[in-house]
Amino acid sequence: MARVRTPELYADLRAKSTPSGSPLGDIIQTGVDNPGHPYIMTMGCVAGDEESYDDRHGGYKPSDEHKTDLNPDNLWRVRTDRGIRGFCPPHCGRGERGAISSSRWKLCGAWPSMTQVEQQQLIDDHFLFDKPVDNKTFLVWISEEDHLRIISMQKGGNMKESKNYEFMWNPHLGYILTSPSNLGTGLRAGVHIKLPHLGKHEKFPEVLKCLRLQKRGTDLLGFSEVELVQGVVDGVKLLIQMEQRLEQGQAIDDLVPAQK
Repeated sequence: MARVRTPELYADLRAKSTPSGSPLGDIIQTGVDNPGHPYIMTMGCVAGDEESYDDRHGGYKPSDEHKTDLNPDNLWRVRTDRGIRGFCPPHCGRGERGAISSSRWKLCGAWPSMTQVEQQQLIDDHFLFDKPVDNKTFLVWISEEDHLRIISMQKGGNMKESKNYEFMWNPHLGYILTSPSNLGTGLRAGVHIKLPHLGKHEKFPEVLKCLRLQKRGTDLLGFSEVELVQGVVDGVKLLIQMEQRLEQGQAIDDLVPAQK
């Protein structure tokens, strides 16, 4: 935010308003509270509401268009976020949070109050929020960063919409979410792999950059769900191939991909 927020831009954005009345201060508060690091860029603003991306974005081009070919039966171990139309993301008040949590979502599982022991068990299981199904393959976080964060840990975990509300979506930017970095699919796909040799190699950062991979993926907007997941699959396959080369004391220069 410090790089792009000029006094002129601030004055222009402050003068604009959206139907929910989302103040500019709420939108940029995360950039004020989290200044980041010269080498670790953090998100400097969030969306105050769905209309913020039209009225305040000032930078998205017509070419920044989301495309989708989501087939939930082909997905596994994925996380996707959704924002509910009509509710405000970052400055959502207690009343709106209550309305979201009390809505009759058609989700499988219980909605119990939890003891401290049960909450700690969820923390230990890395679920943190509301109780998942008993086999811990499907869970939903409510009112964390976005209204809904839907996590499937098994193949074929179909994601169904509620009958009462719409998810925020438009054909230009895809799914509208709190953080601009999550626009598009709102989907993150990842794996856990050990790369003891490649992880220490001097070209490891270059390889990840060329594959558009991080400890979390780099892309969401402008790529379909299938393309994003396939990129992770192809990238991990290459990383394992490189690791095997290094285990045998062989060079990996010929495997380093070109920048995409």
